[in-house]
Amino acid sequence: MWRVLNDDIAAIKTLKYRYLRALDTKDWESFAATLTDDVTGNYGESLQFGNRDELVGYMRANVGPAVITEHRVDHPEIEIGGDEASGRWYLQDRVIVPDFEFMLIGAAFYDDRYRRTPDGWRISATGYDRTYEATMKLADVPSFTVRTGAAIHT
Repeated sequence: MWRVLNDDIAAIKTLKYRYLRALDTKDWESFAATLTDDVTGNYGESLQFGNRDELVGYMRANVGPAVITEHRVDHPEIEIGGDEASGRWYLQDRVIVPDFEFMLIGAAFYDDRYRRTPDGWRISATGYDRTYEATMKLADVPSFTVRTGAAIHT
């Protein structure tokens, strides 16, 4: 019993990490594969989604290559009940948009629901409540520069 529970918790942690990695690397196929078809998303009053196509479509259109993101979660609180589970995670994130000379840093608590499917655990509901958000204009930090991808290695 404990081994099965621990295996499920490990699988859910891996799923959440894959969701965030796929979001930050803009791997929309992998991102979509972490979600159920009927997933709901609630990232605040103005960002709510009723299914996977809506959620992935929004992210693809608005968090594309020109938007640099970093999402980190830890302190998972995961509860499993059969083929359903819930999870609460502490999020720290950063969003940099060089074209708009903008950076946001913040923290939140993710609240997720998970469902066991024939393909393994998937996220069936996700969203967060912000604890803080701080923004700045990159022009206010004259020494701030951004290099990504291949530019880092040159």
